[in-house]
Amino acid sequence: MSHNIPLAEKLRPKTFDEVLGQEHLTGKNGTIRKMIENDTLNSLIFWGPPGTGKTTLAEIISEKSGRKFFKLSAVSSGVKDVREVIDDAKKLNLFSGKSPILFIDEIHRFNKSQQDSLLHAVEKGWIVLIGATTENPSFEVVSALLSRSQVYVLKSLSFEKLEELADISLARYNEDEGTGFKLKDKEAFIQYSGGDARKLINSVEIVLNNFKNSKKKEISNEDVLSVLQETMALYDKNGEQHYDIISAFIKSMRGSDPNAAVYWLARMLSGGEDVKFIARRMLILAAEDIGLANPNALVVANNCFQAVNVIGNPESRIILSETAVYLAVSPKSNSTYLAIDHALDLVKKTGNLPVPLHLRNAPTKLMKEMNYGKDYDYAHSHAGNFVFQEFLPEEIRGTKFYEPGNNSTENKILEELKRKWRGKY
Repeated sequence: MSHNIPLAEKLRPKTFDEVLGQEHLTGKNGTIRKMIENDTLNSLIFWGPPGTGKTTLAEIISEKSGRKFFKLSAVSSGVKDVREVIDDAKKLNLFSGKSPILFIDEIHRFNKSQQDSLLHAVEKGWIVLIGATTENPSFEVVSALLSRSQVYVLKSLSFEKLEELADISLARYNEDEGTGFKLKDKEAFIQYSGGDARKLINSVEIVLNNFKNSKKKEISNEDVLSVLQETMALYDKNGEQHYDIISAFIKSMRGSDPNAAVYWLARMLSGGEDVKFIARRMLILAAEDIGLANPNALVVANNCFQAVNVIGNPESRIILSETAVYLAVSPKSNSTYLAIDHALDLVKKTGNLPVPLHLRNAPTKLMKEMNYGKDYDYAHSHAGNFVFQEFLPEEIRGTKFYEPGNNSTENKILEELKRKWRGKY
């Protein structure tokens, strides 16, 4: 009978100690472990990528806290299903004294009315809600429910933890099947998994099943690829390639090469790189390397970052590609990046220079008597909403930090600055 049970199910952790990669929650000083030890369980939202143990952790919590466990999938369940579980939970409360756990997988797929149907039961303590989501709960969970739940982030398994899991999977397979397989390489398994523990275990089982009746005992990356029928670029998310490839990606966009930008993006995506990491780096590039040459670039990059938080994989690749190409073909300027670094450098050298009196507010009579705000000229009282006056401390009067770049947008900015500032620019 046990041969019919998938390897991933056999290896599903039963205790906090068996959970891999979530020590911040399940370790000896982990917040979830402490919560169970102190019997202070509240409603929770688990946010993390697929295969990081959200369902497993909910089941362990149920077992360790001695609570009945109800499970619904937001994909196939509706308000009627939720109400039926809540009715059952209320009956159980009368006898056990402990609120049952209602675990909702992919809670982000519930619409507002479905999520609202949970509120009263959570408020009354009829259930302890544990929701699992791969999407940012700030966007996908209604605020009323979110405010009544504690959000915990589950991390993608590190390269080392995935290696450990591959070894555990191999050992259990050999034990159950009476085989003596060895893994020459693990990188292909790890890259195929994309950080998903369940996918890694399943891939180990599929590959070993394929060679079970052969004479082969040592499994290489090439063997894995031949069985899984995917050509995967080996990419260590925690190693040197991680830094090399993101560097190539950024430099391709800075160098205005959309083809190279999309290629390096594909290398990262095929290797399971965190899409939010990629989006963050494009957000930085939009300000650092494009700046005022195309101010819309920052808006596009920020919208990209927000979108991949909401959408997730695999559709995020489309949004990332559009943004990467847009940034690559945008005109470039690092003028504002240089301006703030120049200003920070001068602040370090000159310290806390006093704010000129005419720029200070004067909310009290004493401050007015001390000439706070005196001689300040309100720009909107003048033609063109501009009046020539100094805004820097006297000690650095006339200093230039911002030097407009040579592009169509900043050339117009420079013309306007020259017209207003009479030789300062």
